[in-house]
This record gives sequence, C-alpha cells and structure tokens, in this order.
Amino acid sequence: MNIAQRFISMFAAFMVFVLVGCAPTSTREGTGEYIDDTLITSKVKAAFAADPTVKATEVKVETFKGTVQLSGFVESRESAQKAVQLARGVKGVKEVRNNTVLK
Repeated sequence: MNIAQRFISMFAAFMVFVLVGCAPTSTREGTGEYIDDTLITSKVKAAFAADPTVKATEVKVETFKGTVQLSGFVESRESAQKAVQLARGVKGVKEVRNNTVLK
C-alpha cells in the first residue's frame, strides 16, 4: 500500500467519524435541527414582543426538536394562554409545553 492509498484510507475513516459524531440522537439535535429550533425560538420571542398581553422579558422560551417549552412568570391565566396560542402559531412548532407560573 503506497502513501496515497494510506492517506485516502485515513481520510475516509476520519470522515466517517465526523459524520457519525454530527448525527442526531433522541437526546441530541443534529446541526440542521439546532438551526431550525433556534429560528423557532426567535420567532416565538418576536411574537411575544409584539403582543402587549405577554411580557416577553419574563417568559423564557426553549425549543428542542420542534417542541417549545415556556417557563417563567405571567401576570394572569389569560396571559399564559395567549403565550401558548402565540407559540402554537409559529411555523415548525410541533408541541408547546407550558411551565409558566402566575405571579
């Protein structure tokens, strides 16, 4: 085996490890999913900021594989329901988990 063949074999093995390392699992997102979730989180926060009934600074938004989790404090039940409704209205959201607490 000459040097070129060894190099090609090592490079191929390296690429296999890289691709396997970036693959998504049930507890870890892939690169594309991470980007999608970041975009969903940004759109939900923007929807909160545009709505006067939801205090965007007091509701934390986290997204994992299309599932949005809301946490933090809200002024009323109506405000919590509005936050859930706004989050569900964002394209790409599969599920909304509401863990907000009334002040």
